[in-house]
Amino acid sequence: MIKLRNSIVIGLPDENFDALTFRGDVFENFRLAKDLGYDAVEIAIRDPKNFPVNVLEKAMSEFDMRVSAIGTGMAYLAEGLSLSHNDREIREKAIERLKEHMEVARLIDTTVIVGLIRGKAEGRENALDILRDSMEKVCEFAASKNVYIVIEPLNRYESDILNTAEETIRFIEDMKCENLGLLLDTFHMNIEERDPVESIVKSKNWLKHFHVADSNRWAPGFGHINFKAIFHALKDINYKGFVTVESLPKPEDAKEAATAAIRFLKQLEDEISL
Repeated sequence: MIKLRNSIVIGLPDENFDALTFRGDVFENFRLAKDLGYDAVEIAIRDPKNFPVNVLEKAMSEFDMRVSAIGTGMAYLAEGLSLSHNDREIREKAIERLKEHMEVARLIDTTVIVGLIRGKAEGRENALDILRDSMEKVCEFAASKNVYIVIEPLNRYESDILNTAEETIRFIEDMKCENLGLLLDTFHMNIEERDPVESIVKSKNWLKHFHVADSNRWAPGFGHINFKAIFHALKDINYKGFVTVESLPKPEDAKEAATAAIRFLKQLEDEISL
């Protein structure tokens, strides 16, 4: 039997990403996540220089909870930092920002996510080559700090680079970076994958982190995604990482969404004997 570890995304009050279930005081959000039954939290951090890492460490100790991963997409949404941008200065700033994220990750023993910060191609044929060049620098630094990185395939409306699991795995294989893996997200998979279950099975050797939200980006159970099949696939590939809720604070509010999500996930685990 595999016991999946459940996690939920939190962020500071000024983070401008809709799918932050909890935003606000870091310590209190740790407390709330713990009380609801989550094993860990994923932290969205725009700028590590302005993030209260001491409060984060205190909360981890106080509530005996890990940080499952660090999200970096705010740096793209708020500042336009992009690993694939035509402007070298912007790319270098994105790389430096990720290095700062990795310094935090090293302190708290967690993973760094490369999602939106990879940017968009917007018709440029060389965008993937530019991204590869930037990721080589990111991976080199990550290796020196013993930090793991995961790349998340995103749907076409958020990025036009690496939309599917297959594309992203091919990119990861080409990188030949031992500390680089894959993050899959059910919301994005529902849009881009022909068969999400098949994609999970084919991702067995690379999958290191997993996001869940339903087809409407609400908490699992409020849309039409077949989560029973998804979780059977995770069981079949012996996935042992975190399952992180990254959903909108709906149908009522953040606490209601988080409560519904953990209830749904635990019931699902029981039903299929994870």
